[in-house]
Amino acid sequence: MSKTVDDDLYRRTVALLEPGEIELAGMIIHTTLSGTEDLEMQELTVDINEIVAEHAEKGECFIYAGNDDSDFASNQFQGLTLTDEEFVWECQQLLRDGSFDLVWYYEAEPNQETLAKDVESLESVDRVTLVP
Repeated sequence: MSKTVDDDLYRRTVALLEPGEIELAGMIIHTTLSGTEDLEMQELTVDINEIVAEHAEKGECFIYAGNDDSDFASNQFQGLTLTDEEFVWECQQLLRDGSFDLVWYYEAEPNQETLAKDVESLESVDRVTLVP
């Protein structure tokens, strides 16, 4: 991946974390998955959901795809708690230079470094860039 694309993706991710109702942190997950590995990318999203939900300590989450919401784009997902559908995380799946990058943002409570290490341990993850 070129430095320019990385810098642009990082800058755009930081913009998503601008102050709002809750303080957010984020990460860009660079994967080894090609554009033809949609199912594997969906499985990776489920695995990351479990890791982020565990670190957020909000209980089990389900993945909301927003198919019934015109404010959602394709390949945009949210993790919401099972009990009251409280926000835990949101992600966008982007195809860049032939492989998927996943942009995740979530409440800034979890320890960023520990969370990144757990995500990096997943088989299809090449590297994680933390976004403060």
